[in-house]
Amino acid sequence: MGSNSDDSVVVRLVSRRTVAPPPRPRELIPLTTWDVSFLSADYIQKGLLYPPPPASSTTAGLVDRLEAALAKALEHYYPVAGRFATTQQVADGGCSVCIDCGGQGVDILHAVAEGVWVADAFPPDADVPRLVQSFFPLDGAVNHDGHHLPLFTVQVTELADGVFVGFAYNHALSDGTALWDLLNAWAGICRGGDKHRLQPPLLERWSPDGRPLVLPFPSLDGLIERGLSPPPLRERMLHFSPESLAALKERARQELLAAGDEAGAAAVTRFQALSSLVWRCVTRARLLPAEQTTMCRAAINNRPRLRPQLPHRYFGNTVYAIATEAVSAGELLERGHGWAAAAVGRAVAGHTDAGIRARVAAWMDKPVLYTLRYFDPSGVMMGSSPRFDMYGCDFGWGKPLAARSGRANKSDGKASLYPGRDGGGGIDAELVLLPENMERLEDDQEFWAAVTPDKKP
Repeated sequence: MGSNSDDSVVVRLVSRRTVAPPPRPRELIPLTTWDVSFLSADYIQKGLLYPPPPASSTTAGLVDRLEAALAKALEHYYPVAGRFATTQQVADGGCSVCIDCGGQGVDILHAVAEGVWVADAFPPDADVPRLVQSFFPLDGAVNHDGHHLPLFTVQVTELADGVFVGFAYNHALSDGTALWDLLNAWAGICRGGDKHRLQPPLLERWSPDGRPLVLPFPSLDGLIERGLSPPPLRERMLHFSPESLAALKERARQELLAAGDEAGAAAVTRFQALSSLVWRCVTRARLLPAEQTTMCRAAINNRPRLRPQLPHRYFGNTVYAIATEAVSAGELLERGHGWAAAAVGRAVAGHTDAGIRARVAAWMDKPVLYTLRYFDPSGVMMGSSPRFDMYGCDFGWGKPLAARSGRANKSDGKASLYPGRDGGGGIDAELVLLPENMERLEDDQEFWAAVTPDKKP
């Protein structure tokens, strides 16, 4: 096995190919408030590590299979192969953004990371090496660039003893729920499944009044922010076993019962308990002044909370970031694990149909495009979801061995949750912190008592 520093690795591009769906009548699908709000944010960058191709094949042969299966998947997911288009609304003096489903295509890149072994890029119980960022395409692109860039680009990177498939996906096109449905549909076809048996996505966009969104600006160009890269960050992939999560939940439950909060104790979940741990321990590691307020935020799926509900197969964005009540850092640490878990629970329970519709109305009165500028340096953000079927995304030559993300959409205090790769209900948390905060967190006994030692992919 070789050893490579981050700075010595060169990822060489071997080929680029464009994949398009079969010809179909051109269609324009308008973006909604949830979609448009992401136009100034980064593309989603997620990826999966796989075993090397079987002896009877090559990485180039795998790319051929991926290309053929993706073309079939795009028959159902044809908006993914489109581009964004902005049209002027003369009568209103504003503009609208839509998906121009013209079959412009998605890109698949084949690349080689010379001399890089899986152990170099995926060391257990260590920082995620920066070289992993080179396994993802469209680095630095913001979602508004989907006017001229592909909305979806795949990079298949050949390692010395494995294959990494990195996805760059436009977040204004849809959220993670829809993305992982697409990826698993594609993988199913690649394994030999019948494209005609796929449950097609629901492409009709939701709006509260059923009308396309007209923005009160003649153009969005002046609202798009670039170059908002965070300072240098450290990143750890932390594993929490089912047993560890159960212990965190039970500890929270017992603390709430002791405080007389029987309702909070009955409602506490593993997610709330893990969020509490991250929120409190990161707050302690930051050495925040006792009077500094802090909140825990979490990405939440609106589909099951709207009335009537949106089906799971709704293809678009339906996510909001919910937040706990603001609390001083001193009070958060003093009140303890159970109280913080219940605070997260109250934020989840309070996110109802009425609240969602009120937020949509408020956004339409004053549209905002979200960027890294909106991340709270005193809070934490729980993103992604352990419910996404990442490890079921088997393209036919072996199940994924590990999941990682690129440089996009990261800031101090961001924790992205993944399903544990061993199954059984574990959760992996990709935690990003400033170096000095991570260094102090590494000395936090409460935090590391809950972390389960990881294994090599």
